[in-house]
This record gives sequence, structure tokens and C-alpha cells, in this order.
Amino acid sequence: MTAACAFDGLTKLYGDQVGVDELTFRVEPGEVFGFLGANGAGKTTAMRVLVGLLHPTRGRVELFGDDATAHGATLRAEVGYLPGTLALYGDLTARAHLEFLAHMRERDCTDAIRSLATRLDLDLGRRVRDLSKGNQQKVGLIAAFMHAPRLLVLDEPTSGLDPLVQREFEAMLDEACARGAAALLSSHVLSEVEHQADRVGVLHHGHLVQVSPMPELRARARRTLEFDFEAPPDVAALWAVPGVLEVRAHGAVATCIVRGDEHEVLREAVRQGVRAVRSHEQSLEDVFFEIIDGGGSHDAGAHPQDAA
Repeated sequence: MTAACAFDGLTKLYGDQVGVDELTFRVEPGEVFGFLGANGAGKTTAMRVLVGLLHPTRGRVELFGDDATAHGATLRAEVGYLPGTLALYGDLTARAHLEFLAHMRERDCTDAIRSLATRLDLDLGRRVRDLSKGNQQKVGLIAAFMHAPRLLVLDEPTSGLDPLVQREFEAMLDEACARGAAALLSSHVLSEVEHQADRVGVLHHGHLVQVSPMPELRARARRTLEFDFEAPPDVAALWAVPGVLEVRAHGAVATCIVRGDEHEVLREAVRQGVRAVRSHEQSLEDVFFEIIDGGGSHDAGAHPQDAA
């Protein structure tokens, strides 16, 4: 299957500063690819190269199997782009602004504009400069979605949106992917990507440090299980369970830090007469920082003899 977009060794330099370095990945039709990284990690640079606003220093970027640099003008007709910083025509009404963009695309988007404005609760009759930041973001979202593009390139799409509108945006994205569109979704908010993405790429200082399916990223999360036993537990037996990273015990209460499947440690706890269990899951934000720090450094725990 031809990728909706593909990066092959993309490097973008600003003088001696690295925007992105040797970036290689692809986004398939129907897929939401989450682009994660702190501000300045290179997410926006990669997106701006993809949509033709920047030229690569080295490497190749493709849209729908074709060179995005050589044939970008034609290919970008099938792309919906929401930049991280919107530049809108303030003197136009929201309707006039969107109709102008549709005219530039040589598309009749009248019905789509009306429908999307209703879904996002946007007053199309107000001038853009009089709109709040959140309502201006809605204009940008409609501009990205209104022509039913094959690829959505969305840079921090929910910035300034209230939770109800964020939920409607998620539904719009689901519908676009159901018809075969792909999405490259950039964010530094992990929860936003967690709800939407099929795969996640983690950028750090311009380098792609990991690409993972979202379930795999979730599986990296550590969980803290606190057990109340009838009597002081067999700490060594808890330590011996695969996936247990740390055990602490005080009297008849034991705390286990576990990565991966909890089934075996729960089975061992039941064997030892557990009376109650409390579970606390590590946030994906913590997982993200473990990845960019190199991973593994947080797994070391006390030795069994120290936990008794």
C-alpha cells in the first residue's frame, strides 16, 4: 500500500542548528501517527517540510508515493494542514475566510463549512479578529477538514479548545480515518495523542528516538500494586514473579511495582491470602520521559533482602 506520507532520511539544518536529523518513518492510509516531543523537538519543522513551507537540507519527503518537493503543488491539494500558529485574515468573517480558501483550492466546500461550523459551534458571521483564540482554532480546523483531504497534517490541533469541542474534533478525525484518510498529529500533550494515535513517534532534539504502536507504549507503563495480606507476605516469592521491578513490605502490606502483565503477580498475591488490592498506573508522560532519557534507568529497585 502506498503511504500517505513518508520521510526518508530527512534532515533540515538552520545554519549549524539541527531542526530534524535523518528522520525516517511513514504514515499509512487510515492511520493516525502521533508525533510526540517537547517544544523545539523538531515536530513543526518536519511538518513544514512536508507541506512545502521549508526545503529539506538532505533526504526525501513523499506524499502519496510521489516526491513532495518536486511535485508539491499538485500533491498538496489532497492535504489538510493546521499550523501550530495560525495566520488568518482578521478583517474577513469566518465564512468569508473559509470560502476564500475553498476558492483557492477550486473546491465548493459550502456544505462542509456549514456542517463543520455547526459541529464545532462556530459563528461564521463574526470577523476573525473578533474571535477568541479557541474560535480562531475552530476556523483553522474547518480549513483543514473541509475539502475531505487524503492526509491531515495537524500541529497542536486542540490548542485553545474546550473539552466538548476537543471531543468533537476527535470524532471528526475518526470519521476522516474511517474513509481512508491518514493523519500526522503533532502534540506535546500525551493524553491528546493517547486517545487518537495508532502509532507514536518520539522526537528529541530533532532525532526520532522511537516509533511504537500505542498499545506497546502503554505496555511500557509501570503500575504500582498495593496489597493487604492476612499476614506478612513472602517477599522473595513476590520478587520472583516476572515483570516485578520492585517490592516493598511493611507488616502485612506489600507494594509491588510491575511492568507488563499483572496476572502472575496477582495470582501469587491470591496464593498468599491477599485481602485487598489498590492499583496506580504510571502516566504516559513518565513513560515519555523514560524514553528520551534512554529508558531502563528507572527500573532498578531494592533487593529482596532490603524490602522485608
